[in-house]
Amino acid sequence: MAEETKNLQPAGKRKERVGEVVSNKMTKTIVVRVQRRYPHAKFKKIVTAYKKFYAHDEKAEAKIGDTVRIEETRPLSKLKRWKLVEVVERNEREAVAA
Repeated sequence: MAEETKNLQPAGKRKERVGEVVSNKMTKTIVVRVQRRYPHAKFKKIVTAYKKFYAHDEKAEAKIGDTVRIEETRPLSKLKRWKLVEVVERNEREAVAA
């Protein structure tokens, strides 16, 4: 019992996700849509599922359509539990229009 381990992850082992920015309308916050593909349990067809994550973007560097990497962090607000690590790829259409 004295050597009981806890399920806490050290700072270097935080979860990371890569997704597309679908909204940057809020101040210092982006909404990232992450795609997950997996085989259906019964029918074995590949299913694509999406989930939205609210992430903290301190410098407002991510734009709509950009591919970004986000990392799990402590709760920053009611919905924000992720922070922007880097912009992996810029959206070409938005960059040309601006």
